[in-house]
Parts: sequence; C-alpha cells; structure tokens
Amino acid sequence: MQTIVCMKWGNRYGDEYVNRLWSMIKRNTRRPTRLICFTERPEGIHPEVERRPLPEIDLPERVRWLPWRKLSLWNPAIEGLGGDVLFLDLDMVITGSLDDFFDYEPGAFGIVRNWTQPRSQIGNTSLYRWKAGSYPEIYTNFQADPEKILRDFRIEQQYISHVIKNVVFWPPDWCVSFKHTLLPRWPLNLVVTPKLPINARVVAFTGKPDPDEAAVGHWPEEKPWKRIYKRVRPTPWIAENWR
Repeated sequence: MQTIVCMKWGNRYGDEYVNRLWSMIKRNTRRPTRLICFTERPEGIHPEVERRPLPEIDLPERVRWLPWRKLSLWNPAIEGLGGDVLFLDLDMVITGSLDDFFDYEPGAFGIVRNWTQPRSQIGNTSLYRWKAGSYPEIYTNFQADPEKILRDFRIEQQYISHVIKNVVFWPPDWCVSFKHTLLPRWPLNLVVTPKLPINARVVAFTGKPDPDEAAVGHWPEEKPWKRIYKRVRPTPWIAENWR
C-alpha cells in the first residue's frame, strides 16, 4: 500500500482541493494507494480519504498558519505511517504516474529542486518523499528553540534542506512549476498558452494563480500596475487533468 499525505488548514483551500487531489491520485497510480489528509476541517472531504487531525506542533502565532506547519509531519509520535511516504501540496495538478516517485531511489529523501534556486541544494516542499520516522530532529530541534530556527531560516524548506544532507532530487522534467517553468515570460505570456511537457508527472501552482484561475486565464492581482504583466492565457489542459 502506497501512502500519500496532504495537509489542509485555514481557509486558503476548500475541501474540493482534497477531493480533486484524491481523484487525480486514483487515475495516476497503478498500485494500491491511500491518501491521508491532516486537517482541522474534515467536513466535505471524500469518505475514501483518511481524515486525521493536524499533528501537534507548538508554533509561534505569527507563523501558525504558514508552511512552517509542515514540520509537524516529522513528529515521531505520528502513528499509522510506515515506509516511504509521499507528501503533496493541495495546489498540484497531477499529469502522470505517481508510482514513479515511490520507485525512484526508495528509502532516500526525495524532493523537488527549488525552481527559483536551481544551483542550490535547497528543495521545494510542494512534493517530497521521506521514510516515516526518519530525521525526527527536524521536529524536535524546532520545538526546542523555534525562535532560533525562525531567525536562521526564512522558510521551512530551507530549514529541512539544511538538516537533511543526503538529498535526492527528482528528475527535473517530473515536477514542473506552472509559474516558473511553463508560463512564458512577458510579453509572450500575453499571447502564448502554457504548454504541458510530455514527461511531467506533477505541475505545482505555487502562489498565484491557482489551478482553477489559470485554467480560465484569470490571474488575481490586488495591485493594478502588476496586472500589466501578471497575465495568463486560458490553459485547457489544466481542467482536463485537475478533476
């Protein structure tokens, strides 16, 4: 049984994001696979998804609902996880086999190489695989002195990449960023529709636009002057896969 986990907290994403994720997982796995969603609001999530409370973690209030909460998954007290576990953010569009992520160098810590820092050893935690119970110090050291770690690292993926030295990065064409990899640069983004690479397994929608917005060509932007260049053409392949 392959185990995939996700987290949903606050109001950023509704239950439909979990349900679509589960639907995409089922279409893109050959082996038996389960999805566990850690959330404080399980209402509306498909009954086939295993719903669990958010893991315990003591977070300073200013980062309580930021991605630092992902560190709670390294809590060694979490029960029911074993072997290699794959984590997926909710704002992902799955376009190919997820089994490949379990087959690629099993037992190692696998992660996306950060698209904005391609020459660094920093991973992007939109999608990563870890061996359950490994590297408990990620959680315990943070709990021992969260303020020090928050001073030393701007975001949680920098901290994780600092602790784990033996990192395996996924092949770059497996995990692509919609905004940083596929979206044509200005001004081409005004006239060219983003194309889906043939070997892509997962497309990450970090920040804005979200999948539903990019599918119809809408990029929400509060600052009017940014609307000049923050534009995306309607992208039909998103709706074809994000369902």
